[in-house]
Amino acid sequence: MNKKLVSLALAVVFALSTAGLGFAAKVKCTVDTVVDDKVTMTCKKASKIKPGDKVKVSTKKKAAVEGC
Repeated sequence: MNKKLVSLALAVVFALSTAGLGFAAKVKCTVDTVVDDKVTMTCKKASKIKPGDKVKVSTKKKAAVEGC
């Protein structure tokens, strides 16, 4: 009985912690200017971002073009 309760509790904690990761907003942006360490971007759905939010920025990967 005890093992079942512990297993259930761990499953609930795991489910709640992974569900929180799914709520991150995805916003597509275009870089306008880069000056020293400041970047200006134009974003669609920018209302999802608030001042002070931490954001992750990644560059678009270029695909290799191979020929014969």
